[in-house]
Parts: sequence; structure tokens; C-alpha cells
Amino acid sequence: MSTNENPPEEPGGAGVPPAGSPQHGEPPARPVRPAQPQEPEETGRRRLAAGLWPPRASRAQLIVALLLFVLGLGLAIQVRSTSDSSALRGARQEDLVRILDELDGRTQRLEDEKQRLEDQRRELESSSNQAEEARKQTVEKERQLGILAGTVAAEGPGITLRISDPTGQVQSDQLLDTLQELRAAGAEAIQINGVRVVAGSYFSDEDGGVGIDGKKITQPYEFKVIGKPQDLEPALNIPGGVVQTLEKEQAAVAVTRSAKIVVDALRAAKQPDYARSSSS
Repeated sequence: MSTNENPPEEPGGAGVPPAGSPQHGEPPARPVRPAQPQEPEETGRRRLAAGLWPPRASRAQLIVALLLFVLGLGLAIQVRSTSDSSALRGARQEDLVRILDELDGRTQRLEDEKQRLEDQRRELESSSNQAEEARKQTVEKERQLGILAGTVAAEGPGITLRISDPTGQVQSDQLLDTLQELRAAGAEAIQINGVRVVAGSYFSDEDGGVGIDGKKITQPYEFKVIGKPQDLEPALNIPGGVVQTLEKEQAAVAVTRSAKIVVDALRAAKQPDYARSSSS
């Protein structure tokens, strides 16, 4: 005898799919992948940095950069040189005019000397008695050279410069600067305290004074100078020049123009030991 036994029902009841199984008509579930890290978004700054480094320069760009560097360096040097302080920056208008007049005077003296030499050449070429003309010019040249060498006395217009130094601050280099300024202004003959000064003269500091060619002189220092007074005096009084420099050392300076200055201190003519004339 058979009995109909119903099969055991699946858990969850008939027709109910087990847990985790897809429902009827739905797609099966896909496995979940782990999240991937997102790359940082490229910003404008990053792109700029990537474009600038590492640097990529062609030969033409390097040459242009070098030329610009040299140009900038030259401009910087020029600006620095033009911005340096100058003694003439704060000069008065009349001082500047006097300096220009002095320069014009030097130029004129050179032009006069050039003209004189050209006249001598023409006279020698055109003179009927060239031997006599040459003798006259030789005598005149000897006289001029004697004045420059200090072997003959000289007189003419000029100035007297007197420097009083009660504190003893004036030294040989300052007197030498004064001499050089006078020569640059056209001085033709100079003596200081009875000592004739020539091209080969030298100055030295001595105890209580200054030595010129080994001869000691003491203050007050008196310069007798033959030359054009209108050129000599302004040359000493330019801003930052000799007079202002000496006055900073507490020295008293006096310049006097004169129509006649006598320079009568003489030097012995020195015969050369080795040099001989090359003319036959």
C-alpha cells in the first residue's frame, strides 16, 4: 500500500529562490572591483613647470642671452661711471666758464706754437741767406732751451703764489700738485723760494719743510711763475683745485697777478755723461 508522501519543502517555501540567487528576470550580480586611486588633475602650474624644466635652449637663444647679458653689463658700468661724484658737479657758472676759457687758452697756445714752427720752416725755405737765418734761429732756440733748463734768467708777466702753513700740514706732494697745475696752465718758468724748478726737479719731505732737488725750503712757500696770468690764476682757483685743497689743510693762499715777474734763480748746465749728438 502506497502512500503519497509530499517531498520535503525547500527552505523558504515553494517557488522561493534561495538567498543570494538572482530573482527571476534580473541579471546576475557582478563582482565588485576595488576602487582605483585617481591621478591628480594636471593644473596650469604643473604644465608651466614641466615646460620650463629641464630647460631646452637652442644655440641661437643662448647667443641672444649672452649678448643681452653683455649689453646689460655695459649699461650698468656706464650708469655707474656717469653717476660718480665730480668736483665740477656743484661748480658755479662763472667757474665753469673760467675752466672752458683755460682749455681754450691751452688750445690757442698749441695753435700759436704750430704756426710759429711753420713760419720758421717757410723762412728757412725762402731765405736767400739760409745759413744766416739758421744761425739766428739757433740762437733763439738756445735761449728758449736755456729758460726751460733754468740756465738763464727770465722775466715776463705772471703771478706770485704765496702759501703760509703755520700748522705744518702742507707736504711735498701738495706742492708738486701745485707745480703740475701751473705747468698745465702754461707756466714757462718757475722758482720756489729761490730754487729754480725744471723738468727734472724732484720734491721730498724734510723735517720742518720740503726739499726741492735736495735743497730744503721752509714756509711760507713763494712761487714766482712766468706765464699768462689770465690762465694761471683761474687754474689754481677751480672748484676742488689747488687753493681749496691747501685751505683744507689750514694753509693761507694768496695769488697776485703781475705784469713783470723775474725768475733769476739759475741752475748749472749739466753735461751728459753718455749721450752725444747724433748729427754729424
